[in-house]
Amino acid sequence: HDGVQFYDISQIGWVHGLAWITNFASFLFLYPSVYNLKEVAAVEKPKIHLWETGIIRITRHPQYVGQTMWSAAHLAMVGTSFTALTTALLVGHHAFACWNGDRRLEAEHGENFLKIKERTSIIPFQAILDGRQTLPKDYYKELIRAPFVLIAVGSIGAYFAHPYMQAGAALAKNTGLVSGGILDPLFLELN
Repeated sequence: HDGVQFYDISQIGWVHGLAWITNFASFLFLYPSVYNLKEVAAVEKPKIHLWETGIIRITRHPQYVGQTMWSAAHLAMVGTSFTALTTALLVGHHAFACWNGDRRLEAEHGENFLKIKERTSIIPFQAILDGRQTLPKDYYKELIRAPFVLIAVGSIGAYFAHPYMQAGAALAKNTGLVSGGILDPLFLELN
């Protein structure tokens, strides 16, 4: 909540609810889009995938869409200059990644990628609305995958854990890690 406070609508119930729903949906775009969470967590080196099923039917760059949703929800709730700058930088980074990702996919897969690019879009649902992409009747089966379940359960768990996270953050400010903390005497004796 640093920076100039432009507005503060965080205490309006429906705004909080809308921001939470937007954040929840954003994680469904952000993380399981690669279907290999080890790549997201940098446990494994990310690979260049050529898909047009699942979330890719909705948007060719789900991480960009998810980051934009997450950033917009946070900016709406916090309303500070710092959050506005952070939003611009995060969304700008992901916009660049759209261009770079398409460039890398074209370099790796050539004509095969260009065909998929024609049938998909960056803007969610645009290819479906334009008739370039058709959802099969059992489309939901493409989305019922372990990463989506993990993200849904983790997001709900993190929401309910927020009070504990906030308490932990407050404790960290009072442990001597920040000058003036309650444990300063202990750390001063060690120095």
